Amino acid sequence: MQDRQIRVIGIGTGDPEHLTLQAVRALSDIDVVFVLDKRAETADLVAIRKRICAAHIRKAHRVVTVEDPPRERRPADYGSTVEAWHAARAERLEAAFAAELGAGQIGAILVWGDPALYDSILRILDRIAAHGRVAFARTVIPGLSSVQVLAARHGVPLNGIGGAVLITTGRRLAAGWPDGADSVVVMLDGDPSFAHLDPDLAIHWGAYLGGPDEILIAGRLGSVGDEIRRIRAEARIRHGWIMDIYLLRRDRAAADSGDAAR
Repeated sequence: MQDRQIRVIGIGTGDPEHLTLQAVRALSDIDVVFVLDKRAETADLVAIRKRICAAHIRKAHRVVTVEDPPRERRPADYGSTVEAWHAARAERLEAAFAAELGAGQIGAILVWGDPALYDSILRILDRIAAHGRVAFARTVIPGLSSVQVLAARHGVPLNGIGGAVLITTGRRLAAGWPDGADSVVVMLDGDPSFAHLDPDLAIHWGAYLGGPDEILIAGRLGSVGDEIRRIRAEARIRHGWIMDIYLLRRDRAAADSGDAAR
């Protein structure tokens, strides 16, 4: 029996033109697209995926929505909570593969940004494969990440000359500025708090990157930090969700050149 195929395809941050030629080719012969759906909270994100599929899949296909299990956002034990959430996601996706994808068919999961960067889907597919109940071959198509789009939209390099870039989360940044770091990209920061950081850091912030509602702010952290928090809160209420990211640099020149850019 021919195995099912699952293609994990990075689709960028919202702009349909973020799809690479490889991603377009990978989409062309898909039979089933699986979408983890958070219901009304992210209905417009599901709609974007459906538009991408309609534009690039050249054969009759189905979009199967799988209800994304809820998880606690600020748990006391973060690791255990995320492990349980991944396990629940794996069970639901595995059931959907078994029910909706026939032998020899090709399924796809469309991932925002790049599948390898702060996304859980590859770990979840590892869980499903380890169960051994649904056989499938996996292919991963890289995508344009929000890290790259942020730097491009602001027109800045991510690193200083010969320097390193640290990509981390808001949860880790809350503990303080990383030792030895000059450039820090912060993702998954649900409630940004800049009060404990050096106000002379340069910040380049972006939300809804690549989409029609994109917002950009840059400048000295002490000057624009409160504005970012205010605009972010307003945008989240307006849309019901937000995806944002920011770059912090020990670089006064970068802050001066980008001050208050939107």
